[in-house]
Amino acid sequence: MTRADPAVQFWEGDTKPIGSGLTLVRLGGHFDGGTVLHWSDWGEGRGVLLSGDILQVVPSGHVSFMWSYPNLIPLSAAKVQRMAEILEPFAFDAVYGAFSGRGQIDANGKQVVAASVARYIARINETSEVSVERSAEPRRAAV
Repeated sequence: MTRADPAVQFWEGDTKPIGSGLTLVRLGGHFDGGTVLHWSDWGEGRGVLLSGDILQVVPSGHVSFMWSYPNLIPLSAAKVQRMAEILEPFAFDAVYGAFSGRGQIDANGKQVVAASVARYIARINETSEVSVERSAEPRRAAV
């Protein structure tokens, strides 16, 4: 911390209630302290997750996960699974990310996040054998 201030409060654990229906949820992600805000009373009790870039809302209507956004390095499957486990107790219908124009999830947020986690882990764990065919004929490409 650059400058101490009484307004700055350090906390431990995965969650910290900060007001009526407001809970900080430390998910980690691209840095250990990555935190989202769960607001249980939002939308007449529907609940919302304000995810910043910890859960990145993407234009397809899913969320995704990165260890390094500038370098496009994905987050490990184990870390994404841990994030999902921490989020499990929270009910939310909407997810709002950090960047306008990137989309938001207005309904079924918890289900969308769960499906996104499953989709992500399946892809990140996928292995494929790359075979290189050697041919006597040169490859041609059309321009």
